[in-house]
Amino acid sequence: MKEFRLPSDDLEYDILAKLWALGTATVRQLHDTLDTRDALAYTTTAKVVDRLREKGLIERHTSGKAFIYSPRVAREEVENARAHKAVSRLFGSTPAPHAAVAAL
Repeated sequence: MKEFRLPSDDLEYDILAKLWALGTATVRQLHDTLDTRDALAYTTTAKVVDRLREKGLIERHTSGKAFIYSPRVAREEVENARAHKAVSRLFGSTPAPHAAVAAL
């Protein structure tokens, strides 16, 4: 299993989802596919891509003068980790969450 940290906000997750859909892309290609209603600056997209790379979710390769990014972690791994985190937050880390379920 690869070491990675989960996306911390919706923008990080949206950019990662776009990269999963595209397979490989430059920052410019990712920026151009984002919803224009967000009115994000290109530099914001570039910063988020750098954060995703630092978290181990994507990797970077050079092609001429451009950096090409690709997913390092499969969507299923990230989705499973997000689900596990949500359940852990809801029920805590105890092996038998009967009290939490009873409270619901």
